[in-house]
Amino acid sequence: ALWHVHNEYGTTCHCPHAEVAFRRWLADRHGDLDTLNDAWTTSFWSQHYTDWAQIGTPRATQYLHNPGHLLDFRRFWSDTLLAAYTDQRDVLRAANPAVPVTTNYVLGDWVPVDHARWAREVDLVAIDHYPSAVDLGAEEQTALAADLARGWARHGAPGRAPDWLLMETAPNLIYAAGRMHTKEPGRMLRQSVAHVARGSRGALFFQWRAPRGGAERFHSALVPHAGADSRVYREAVRLGQALDRLAEVRGRVAARVALAWDAASGWALQHPGLPAERLNHHEEVAAAHRALWHAGLACDVAVPGDPLDGYPLLVVPALYLADEATAGWVRDHVHGGGHALVTYLSGVADAHARIHLDGYPGALRDVLGVRVEEFHPLGDDERVALTDGGTGTVWAETVGLTGARTVTGYAGGVLAGQPAVTRHTYGAGVAWYVSTRPDDATYRRLLTEAATQAGVAPTCPDAPAGVEAVRRGGDDGSWLFLLNHTDRPQTVPASGVDLLTDATVTDAVHLPAGGVAVLREPTG
Repeated sequence: ALWHVHNEYGTTCHCPHAEVAFRRWLADRHGDLDTLNDAWTTSFWSQHYTDWAQIGTPRATQYLHNPGHLLDFRRFWSDTLLAAYTDQRDVLRAANPAVPVTTNYVLGDWVPVDHARWAREVDLVAIDHYPSAVDLGAEEQTALAADLARGWARHGAPGRAPDWLLMETAPNLIYAAGRMHTKEPGRMLRQSVAHVARGSRGALFFQWRAPRGGAERFHSALVPHAGADSRVYREAVRLGQALDRLAEVRGRVAARVALAWDAASGWALQHPGLPAERLNHHEEVAAAHRALWHAGLACDVAVPGDPLDGYPLLVVPALYLADEATAGWVRDHVHGGGHALVTYLSGVADAHARIHLDGYPGALRDVLGVRVEEFHPLGDDERVALTDGGTGTVWAETVGLTGARTVTGYAGGVLAGQPAVTRHTYGAGVAWYVSTRPDDATYRRLLTEAATQAGVAPTCPDAPAGVEAVRRGGDDGSWLFLLNHTDRPQTVPASGVDLLTDATVTDAVHLPAGGVAVLREPTG
């Protein structure tokens, strides 16, 4: 049915073979050494190269690596691993072009793979997902992983549907820090259906049978050491029956918010020598996504340059690298009537990690109507009070207004009375700037306000807190997924036919604790 090549591409090395290949890749990318020296700013610390043979891989060093060197090394590995995949894919396609070929994307900051770019080369985007939180955070992480996969799938070959598949997850365990947490009854089905709600073609697991020995002898499995006479196996059977009932679901997820994600910005914010060690593009994307998720606002993940038609609101978290094309992507969206909410650490550097001068946020100062002179990284346990009653973490800034107005100010410390969140009219649209990481409740209120002003409403405005609502469909019908992540029954106003029970719902769905409903909604 499907070829699965390799497993979790992401391993790198610094061997002589890799070093030679890296030099070839650099020559192809930059053309000549003068261009490379300029891109890497090698005039600093007298690092100027006069021969390609002088360039090695970025090995351990006494102090700080060159950021351009590090960034290009991650890009090199993304391209090199992709070439390893396509070599094997082409052998399989030559043997039987009718069978699709893919590989499983592994998620994590350590992975030097630009998954969106890879989407054009796989016949079906497939991901592995292992949540690390045992509380509601696992459901938040599930939603983000699914939205990332769906966003990457949009970059597939022209004419191909943006399909994706949950290829690997754990049936009955969550791998939390330092221990394996046993999933509660019903959680396997609920998390699997959450992926289907956000576009997955199904739900696959690793592994079928738990082994007696080997490194992963306690890894989660559909058939555990206890055998088929077990809760885990019985729940897997029920999940299979539920997935059969959902076979009719089709169409795209109804989302009117675009959430920007950029692999290279994630790599660049891992470099040493930054103002703080805890800066992380993926965590900022996760924080924004978490706030949207709790606000009931569905989003599609967008890579800089993606079309933004149909997305009144663009959320841009820590988009650190922004060349003129990326800055123009945000600027044109707002100028044409869209709304954008941009966070700190966006637009700071160009594609080679060189800082834009004359104040942060560099390439986005004009559209945001602010000019930042200084940053104030916060300690791990440090909080800064905001005038709306919330708090900020991770980061704060000295923000000067160059056209924007203050929405929320700093309420304490050296920044007391200065802007923390701003709003700027630019062309026919509106751009917000957030100079700190708001606490979750404050972030949710902020994004709800920005969405409301952009004309975007929650998927299911009357859904109680803790109930996830996702709508899929198109011109020929729609399906509403409702997932109760709470430990008590919940009632949600809705109507339709529940595919899981065949029950007809006229006014409201009554979900048991941890329950799931999938409604085929009335036409129109």
